Amino acid sequence: MKDFGGRVAVITGAGSGIGRALALDLAGRGARLAVSDVDSARIAETAALCEKAGAETRSYVLDVADRAAVLAHAEQVAGEFGQVNLVVNNAGVALTSTVEEMGWEEFDWLMGINLGGVVHGTKAFLPHLIASGDGHLVNVSSVFGFIGVPTQSAYNAAKFAVRGFTEALRQEMLMERRPVRVSCVHPGGIKTNIARDARGLEGPDADRAARLFERIARTSPEVAARTILRGVERNRPRILIGPDAYVIDALPRLFGAGYQRLVSLAGKRIIP
Repeated sequence: MKDFGGRVAVITGAGSGIGRALALDLAGRGARLAVSDVDSARIAETAALCEKAGAETRSYVLDVADRAAVLAHAEQVAGEFGQVNLVVNNAGVALTSTVEEMGWEEFDWLMGINLGGVVHGTKAFLPHLIASGDGHLVNVSSVFGFIGVPTQSAYNAAKFAVRGFTEALRQEMLMERRPVRVSCVHPGGIKTNIARDARGLEGPDADRAARLFERIARTSPEVAARTILRGVERNRPRILIGPDAYVIDALPRLFGAGYQRLVSLAGKRIIP
């Protein structure tokens, strides 16, 4: 997909962060946009910014964990726009908790969005991407889809699963010669609200964790968006974002299972 002009792009989690940056970047490239988020105020603001940039934009309030809602959303978007060319399953949340202390409700909440949302969006839109004759699906995993990290077991579980699910799908599309390219995105630290909106920590611990994330997150959402779209243009199966993503990707390659000791030692110094 070398030109986004006139293409219909669907983006979940577009109320802020990478999702909003992607929508604005695509708006500037002449794409037609279907943007969604669970937060009605945030997604309305994104839509207004995209329309101001001259893009045909429709916004939707959507909980990606709700399978029936996502399936209905896909049919609605396809009906209103007439086609779907690019889908970015971007919506995601964070949870900080040890396995021992993590509640079932918190675990189900994260998995429903971070994994369920990707699977729902993929299954719902895949027929429309195939029908377009020139589709591209982008699923957002994380660098935590490469390594395990203390207090991030649920997030790790979801992002490892997104990686495996997406890589399997890409191979299926190649085997069956379907007209759909598939990319998996692995962002490093991106300057978004995800740490501030995370669950699991409260009070001073939550504030400390958010401030720590903000110090180490070096990549802007705008740079992340440009990197993703460049990866789509080049049909990259794996899109890494930020220098830290390349370092983290290298850890298990260089050290094998030994990386876990390095990460656990670092975790003792920085985890509340």
